[in-house]
Amino acid sequence: MAKTSFGKTNEGVEVTKYTLKNAGGMEVDILSLGAALRAIRVPDKDGNVRDVILGYDTPADYQNIRGYLGLVIGRNGNRIKDAQVTIDGVTYRLEANNNENNLHSGKDGFHSVVWEEAEADDKHVVFTHTSPDGAQGFPGEMKVTMTYTLTDAGEVVLNYRATTDKKTVANFTNHAYFNLNGHDGGSMEDQELQIFASHYTPVVDSKAIPTGEIAPVDGTPMDFREPTAIGARIRDDFEQLTFVSGYDHNYALDSSDGSLALAARARSAKSGIKMEVYTTCPGVQFYAGNFVGGQTGKDGVSYDNRQGFCLETQYFPNSVNEKNFAQPFLAPGETYESTTKYCFSVQP
Repeated sequence: MAKTSFGKTNEGVEVTKYTLKNAGGMEVDILSLGAALRAIRVPDKDGNVRDVILGYDTPADYQNIRGYLGLVIGRNGNRIKDAQVTIDGVTYRLEANNNENNLHSGKDGFHSVVWEEAEADDKHVVFTHTSPDGAQGFPGEMKVTMTYTLTDAGEVVLNYRATTDKKTVANFTNHAYFNLNGHDGGSMEDQELQIFASHYTPVVDSKAIPTGEIAPVDGTPMDFREPTAIGARIRDDFEQLTFVSGYDHNYALDSSDGSLALAARARSAKSGIKMEVYTTCPGVQFYAGNFVGGQTGKDGVSYDNRQGFCLETQYFPNSVNEKNFAQPFLAPGETYESTTKYCFSVQP
């Protein structure tokens, strides 16, 4: 494990970069800022190493927040309608940073803090963060542990744990954007995706708040139960796609009993790199990077729309306000825990 300086935040706080390596030639870069997953370097079918996630070269770029590239999201991932949540009869007001709604917990979410190192060795990095009572508008002092592990089997494992002293919201995710041809590989629309979900949560309109329905994907462009090119139907005249200019929807996973189960599989025929996503979470937000363009990423690469796709494992959007959805609340004496695993291999 290599540990180096990544520079300083706008506030002058030192940011550390950790590089994990495995026996198969994979490398993973992790930052203390936002507990960010900055790089995943994977050998392709010809033995050439490709960095398969989008990212930046400076702390300032991560703090600028254009798409939350690779950052850990908390206390709540995704959207909360009307930027408010009611817990045990008390309504808590949150930052309305996405129209009148709250997205990814606002500007002071977990993505914006420099996490503390608890442990680091050749295979894993452990971060901690204590979120004060009232942070981001949520009740309770929350203590969070975030662990990254790289295995020799090509697995990047993310584990989240949290406790609280007041009932609060706990719904964490990572906002990595994948391109299996490399972060500099241009459009990823020809890459195949399979999502193990027979249902998804439709949205009301372009503000992307779910209707509350858990609808079947059968017979719609939302159906990724079989491997399908991401761009094959993304421009179809289908209301859910036109609302958000492509895919930006939560899928209700078929395996959602809390066990670690296969959620999605993606593959690039060009690079031969295959990725499988396992999670204990009930849902995964598939975002096709519809608005990621117009910014400069790692190594000066210009990122365009649909240059990366997200598979954000999580509770459903607005689940705090939808009784029809699994509830992401954490009470004192309980421990929140979730695991997501990205497994990389080569399939010529």
